[in-house]
Amino acid sequence: GSSCVCEPGYRMVSSNGGFSVTCEKCPENMSGVTQDGWNCITCPKGLTSKGNCKCPDNEILVERSIDGVLLNEALCIHCNGSEQSFSASDASGSRCVRCEKTFIQVSNSCDCNSPNILTGGLCFLASEGLPPKGVAAVRFAQLGITLTSAWFLKNLQSSAFACWLYSNITACQALGNMCVMNMNSLSSSSTDACGLFQYIFVSTARVGIIHSIPYWSHNLPWLYYGDQPGLASQVLEKNHFPTTFTFKGTDKDVKLKFIAASFDAAGNFLKWQSLEGGILQLCPDTQTKLNAAYVFGTTYQQSCKISVSKILLDFANPVFYDLFLEYNDDNGQQHLWAMPVLNLNLQYNEKFVNQGNNMNNWLLTRRFFLVDALSGKENDLGKPPRVIRVASKITISIRLVSHTQKGTIYPPLITVAYTDVLIQNPETQNVMVSFAVSYEMNQSEAQIQTDIALGVLGGLAVLWSLLKTAGWKRRTGSSIIDLQTVFKFLLFYAGDLANVFFIITVGTGIYWLVFFKAQQFVSVLLPLPSQEEDFVTYIACAFSLKALQFLHLLVSQLAVDIFFIDWERPKGKVLKAVEGEGVIKSAAAPVSIWRTYFIANEWNEIQTIRKINPLFQV
Repeated sequence: GSSCVCEPGYRMVSSNGGFSVTCEKCPENMSGVTQDGWNCITCPKGLTSKGNCKCPDNEILVERSIDGVLLNEALCIHCNGSEQSFSASDASGSRCVRCEKTFIQVSNSCDCNSPNILTGGLCFLASEGLPPKGVAAVRFAQLGITLTSAWFLKNLQSSAFACWLYSNITACQALGNMCVMNMNSLSSSSTDACGLFQYIFVSTARVGIIHSIPYWSHNLPWLYYGDQPGLASQVLEKNHFPTTFTFKGTDKDVKLKFIAASFDAAGNFLKWQSLEGGILQLCPDTQTKLNAAYVFGTTYQQSCKISVSKILLDFANPVFYDLFLEYNDDNGQQHLWAMPVLNLNLQYNEKFVNQGNNMNNWLLTRRFFLVDALSGKENDLGKPPRVIRVASKITISIRLVSHTQKGTIYPPLITVAYTDVLIQNPETQNVMVSFAVSYEMNQSEAQIQTDIALGVLGGLAVLWSLLKTAGWKRRTGSSIIDLQTVFKFLLFYAGDLANVFFIITVGTGIYWLVFFKAQQFVSVLLPLPSQEEDFVTYIACAFSLKALQFLHLLVSQLAVDIFFIDWERPKGKVLKAVEGEGVIKSAAAPVSIWRTYFIANEWNEIQTIRKINPLFQV
């Protein structure tokens, strides 16, 4: 800590906070220290490890009289649990309060004696047809670790019993949260938190449902969209989100209004809150950049490394979220649309059904958390956890409905992937986390049109290459189709096909640019990186084939020998001495070398100008 305290057996004499503390040892006959640490007192029933007085269960510690005068000897006063008062000591052992109502209902006292069942501070009759005994285990599949959670051991059975017998909403929420901490994993043979939740859900189906949603029973949290894989396509594609989006006009600055209902681990409702301000973004950033994630049409990506020590400090207690998207109907009435969650760590009968691309195998859920540093605590809730679970990748996916031209979308989907971290050295351990918002539309129709264009232009390229090959054969004076001819055709076709790929990529790019920027109601979205694979492939093919054509042209030019023959006749004669004979004879005057240089220079200049086409004229 950042302050000093006195050791056990010493009372505080002065303290100005921080490191300025003066302590004094208590005398032998008053070896105990009061709860506030300022006085010494006699403790008749022993001392705690901190040097304070202690009392037996169901007794409270009294150190001062009713008017505040310090007693010489501490008192341990028994709380009267009879029918007249039904009192018991509170958790701190400093007050007598009315005992928990389940004790009174079961035993008409503050005792929960056998054969009654005492669990989680609640008392239950053993003959009430209780749910099966729960398994207080948490499985961390990535690490291959299954541990007994102190939180589950304390609260799982009592939450299940209270939810089952009394329809206690807080207990039901707490049970649901423990299922979420177990990754919503379901198994037909397990009685873990999710097994108990499903048992109660099925057994209380007669109670009724909320808002005509068959997966949301009264008093229970909404955790699943059905308990069988295969319903995801109906949830995500059967109904459209009941509003439209536009980039222009009065609704230019459209924001996605995400609202979250938050709960603590004990099942208590905390508050409704907007996601703006970085509620789900673990990476720090400015408010403007954090809120930009929820501007419609803005593809958003954020990632960073976070220290495990910071995670343990900032997220000591997990918070659970039920996410909704707010919208207004035609009458201006506000509504909330529940957002499904795709938990990639969920297991159904020991299989990770949500990690494939087949939507029909998915098992969608509702509730999620960012950091769980609670379920990984063993034996003692006051000690640091052995394992923590972090939402390392959160993606909100928004898909546009095709062929509507009205800016209609399907219900958004939030995908969460968790990372299990075995705590070894929190100061040096880091976790990579990311948050993204992606927009996508079905590109199958555009892909079909691209394939048609590629087929048509590719066929024309074949004809053009055949025409080039025929012209080349005429110039070589050969009429035999040999291996060289086929090879030449392929080289010509490579260059023409490169032009085809180039035309298609340019046309596709212009289409995305113009139609995306000019649209009023959203009907076109830019492709995702995964949907751009064909586009990138076309660019790579165009570059590769054009490089091959360039090499072919370069080799062709390097293999050409050029001879200059000057047919200009000599003009005039010159006298030349004949060696060895000593005579002078007349000879034809040679053409000037400057004329040769002039012709060569003119040749270089006209190489870039062609008055004829060899394909058709040679």
